[in-house]
Amino acid sequence: MLEDRISIFKASFQEHTELRAQVNTRRQVTLLNGNLVNNLRSDESGVSARVYKGGVYGFASGAEYTDERIKAVLAAAEENAKFMDMRIKKNKPRLPLVGTGKKELLHDVKDVEQKVYINYAKELDAYISERYPNLASRTIAVRADSMEKLLVVSDGFDSHSLMPRSFVYIFLSAEANDGTTVELFKPIGGFGYFNEIFTNPDALYEDIDKLYTKLMKKAEGVYCEAGYKDVVMHPNLAGILAHEAVGHTVEADLVLGGSVAAHNLGKQVASELVTMVDFAHTALGETVHLPVYVDDEGTPAEDAVLIKDGILTGYMNNRETAQHFEMKPQGNARAYLFSDEPLIRMRNTAILPGKDKLEDMIASIEDGYYLTETNNGQADTTGEFMFGISMGYEIKNGKLGRAIRDTTISGVAFEMLKTVDMLSDDMVWSCSGMCGKKQPMPVGMGGPAVKCKVNIGGR
Repeated sequence: MLEDRISIFKASFQEHTELRAQVNTRRQVTLLNGNLVNNLRSDESGVSARVYKGGVYGFASGAEYTDERIKAVLAAAEENAKFMDMRIKKNKPRLPLVGTGKKELLHDVKDVEQKVYINYAKELDAYISERYPNLASRTIAVRADSMEKLLVVSDGFDSHSLMPRSFVYIFLSAEANDGTTVELFKPIGGFGYFNEIFTNPDALYEDIDKLYTKLMKKAEGVYCEAGYKDVVMHPNLAGILAHEAVGHTVEADLVLGGSVAAHNLGKQVASELVTMVDFAHTALGETVHLPVYVDDEGTPAEDAVLIKDGILTGYMNNRETAQHFEMKPQGNARAYLFSDEPLIRMRNTAILPGKDKLEDMIASIEDGYYLTETNNGQADTTGEFMFGISMGYEIKNGKLGRAIRDTTISGVAFEMLKTVDMLSDDMVWSCSGMCGKKQPMPVGMGGPAVKCKVNIGGR
C-alpha cells in the first residue's frame, strides 16, 4: 500500500495544486494451445504535481517517491505554470470550488503470485483440450491490473483510491464446413483482485461449454443480408454503443473541438425511451463495476446525466470545461499513470433499461437480426460508428433462426438512437476493456437490449 508522503506538503500550496502519488500494476499470463507465450509482471509508480494559474496548467512528474523528489516535482510544476501564464496570458479566474473533504481507501491492497495465474490458466486449458479436441486453436489469457492513487489538493477532496480488475479471456476457434475459420471469445471477471473473483477453475467450465456451443452454431452459420435492418442488440452491444458512439461526443474537451454534441445541447438526439448516464459509483441501487468517488482533480464524483428522455442534457467535464460551459463539475477528470495529466474520461456509461421483455422484442421483428457479441468498435466525433459483430442470429417471423458469421454494423449514433422503439427491462454491465483516448483507461459500460434500425454488412 502507498505510504502517505504527500499530505505534509499541502500547507505549502500557493495556487490551485494537485499532488498525486500512484502505483499501477499489471499481471498477464497467456497460454496458446497449451504453450505459455506471455508471462508478465510490471509495476509503474511515481509522483506528479499540477498547478493551475490564470487559465493554464504547469505539470511535472518523477518516478522516485521520496520527499526530495516530491519537493522537486512541486517546484517544477509551479515554475511551469508561471512560465505558461506569462507567455499565454489567458487571465482566467480561479477554478470553480467543489467543497473540501477526504475519501479514505475502501478496498485492501493485495497481490497474487504469478504461479497462481499460470496454474489457473493451465487447468482451464487442460479441460478444453480434453473435452474439445476438434478445436482449431484455444487461448487462455489471464489479465489483472490495478491503479492505486493518493491525492491531495489545495481546494477539493483528498483521496486514497484503488481500482483492481481481474479477468480470464477464453478464445476458441474452429474450422467451418466451407474451410474458413470462425472464432469467439468471452471475458469473465470484474472488479477485484484475482483471488477474490476466481477460486476453482471448474467454476468456469459451464461458461466454456456455452462458448463452445455458440462457436459450433457459428461454424454452421450464414452471412447476413446487407442493408438497413431491424435488429435487437444484446446489452453487450448497448454498452459499447453508449461508450463509443455517444460517450466520446459528449466529453467536453471533444465538444470544444467541434464534436456533434456542440450544437445539440437541449435538442432531441434519441427516442424518448433513451436515457443515458455516466455513473460515478452507484447505479440503480448497486455499486457499479468500476466505482469512482473522487477524480484526479479532487472533485467528488457524481452521476452525469447525458441524455434524458431523448434530449441531450449535459456533458462530462473537468473543472476548467465546467467553468466554460457553466456546468457543475462531476468528477470526470482521470489520469492513467503517475506521469499522465488528468483528461476528461468516462467512468461507467450506460443506457438505462426500459420495460420490455427480450422475447417480445424479438417477436416484434419479421425479418432482421439479434446481435449478441461484438469484437471491436470505433466512432468519431461526428457520431458515426462501426462495430464488428462476432455472434448473432437471424430473426424470421418473430423467431430466432440460424447463427450468423462475422459482420459489421454502422450508422450515426444520434440518428440511430431515434429509431429505438423498445428497451429490455434488464441491465448488463461490463468492465473488461480499456478506453484508448490518448491514455488507456479502465472503464465500465452497460445497458439493456435495444431494438432499433441499423446498417448491417453482408458477405
